[in-house]
Amino acid sequence: MRKIAIVGAGQAGTQLALGLLERGYAVTLVSDRTPADIRNGSVMSSQCMFETALQTERDLGLDLWEEACPNVEQISFALHGDEGDRYAWTAKLDGYAQSADQRVKVAGWIELFADRGGNLVLRSATVADLEDLARTHDLVIVSTGKGELGRLFPRDAERSPYDQPQRVLALTYVTGMSPREAGPAVSFNVAPGVGEYFVFPALTTTGPCEIMVFEGVPGGPMDCWDDVRTPEEHLSRSLEILTKHFPDEADRCAEVALTDDGGVLRGRLTPTVRRPVASLPSGAKVLGLADAVVLNDPLTGQGSNNAAKAASFYLDSITGHGAHEFTAGWMSRTFENYWRGWAQWVVAWTNSLLAPPQQHVADLLAAAAEVPGIAATLANGFDDPRTFFPWWYDAGSAERFVSERRAQESTSFDPRAMRQALGQYATGVTVVTCRGQDGQRIGMTANSFTSVSLDPPLVLWCPKKDSPSLDDFAAAGHFAVNVLASDQHHLSRQFATPTADKFAGAPVTDGLSGVPVLDGTVASFQCRTVATYEAGDHVIMLGEVERYDAPGGEPLVFHSGFYHLATKHPDV
Repeated sequence: MRKIAIVGAGQAGTQLALGLLERGYAVTLVSDRTPADIRNGSVMSSQCMFETALQTERDLGLDLWEEACPNVEQISFALHGDEGDRYAWTAKLDGYAQSADQRVKVAGWIELFADRGGNLVLRSATVADLEDLARTHDLVIVSTGKGELGRLFPRDAERSPYDQPQRVLALTYVTGMSPREAGPAVSFNVAPGVGEYFVFPALTTTGPCEIMVFEGVPGGPMDCWDDVRTPEEHLSRSLEILTKHFPDEADRCAEVALTDDGGVLRGRLTPTVRRPVASLPSGAKVLGLADAVVLNDPLTGQGSNNAAKAASFYLDSITGHGAHEFTAGWMSRTFENYWRGWAQWVVAWTNSLLAPPQQHVADLLAAAAEVPGIAATLANGFDDPRTFFPWWYDAGSAERFVSERRAQESTSFDPRAMRQALGQYATGVTVVTCRGQDGQRIGMTANSFTSVSLDPPLVLWCPKKDSPSLDDFAAAGHFAVNVLASDQHHLSRQFATPTADKFAGAPVTDGLSGVPVLDGTVASFQCRTVATYEAGDHVIMLGEVERYDAPGGEPLVFHSGFYHLATKHPDV
């Protein structure tokens, strides 16, 4: 039985430990606090988690508080000016979000870990402890950025544009807040030059509550916490800020009280990405996880989402590695898969909001007040920030995006509802590849693949007209359709995410005309491009199969926005 040690029992470390335990690994979890210490201590974060991050918990049966936790059903945005709101909008989330206080969740998970036979070690770990764990375990993962352990992982300057805090943070957990008339939401408020305030319902140790999050620009009017000494003073300062800068939100707080004396938090952090592999004095290697290597500002509420996603990526990488040694190269690849597939997009989006907004971003936020489709896309980007690419970062793309959404408003169908309806049709998942006009390997994830004819053998797939790779596919004489296996969902994410080298770490051989063909798939079809046809906002690419390979296996299935496994029907 392979032995894995995880140091740091937060969202990521404990979720990964429980996932590995379920998969049959011998797991040691090191925590510097007991469950009772955590429950009776101060709050640690705001931890609003969106649909796909919550799904990583459901997949492991860890959604223990889902019934008790209030649902967050909307994102509400308001830009506040000197003369009241300049504009405001509200949009529904496709799937609800939730926030369960980590004092509730993490404490419960640690107890569950011990109950399930995991080896729980209660101590504040040192580098010497990591050396001991490295001698007795196949893999050591560090999931805490505190103290000397955090300093093991050097800052990655290329991925860390900031070297000092960009916001002054304060959290206030309260009861007695008047509910929003439009329903429960993350109510996100921006005061230019002052800072941001967002608030949403949650579950804490004393029951349902609201979490108030203050993000002040350093040196600005909301950088005003240094003289606060007591929980009561913290609450009073919170209300003063609301009255002065966010009066509509202050109106909801006439009867608020702190949930408990531990329901407050203040601090500053520097958004930082670190190198994922650290060397101990002995030369042993350890792998960093979550906040230990990707510390994101709380402005976009992605901290616990990042942690859950990181745990999911690492779990898949570990379990897919079999009996092979956990080398430094494997550690780097594991982190890079997480970085390319998820974290880089969250970091880029958050960092863009920490800076003064570019004009096209301000225009996007203003257009959302007029076009519900834009508001819905912005709101659901909190669940998957990759969807903000490229229009959030490029003025030309933003203009086209707004024009498309305005045009869709006049159609007879709600595009998001239509997409959800089409998502009820379960499909396989493919990666379509070709050689670009400059000889580079090109690939993108697609589930719009189907057989057309057996005589001659024809297939088709449908890229979007605005796909960055469309020109390369249109010019290529050949393409390959790679049907992914159930253990290749990381490749689906990887090829769906824009990046400089989508093929990094992917096993590939060259096929006809040098077309890259992925190894380990359940089937692959190498095709000569026969014709292309414009069809609405997509292009139909028709290909004649000239070579195929079908080793079989368990396919990857996509249904209703999530990956699934195919199983034989019990009645057939």
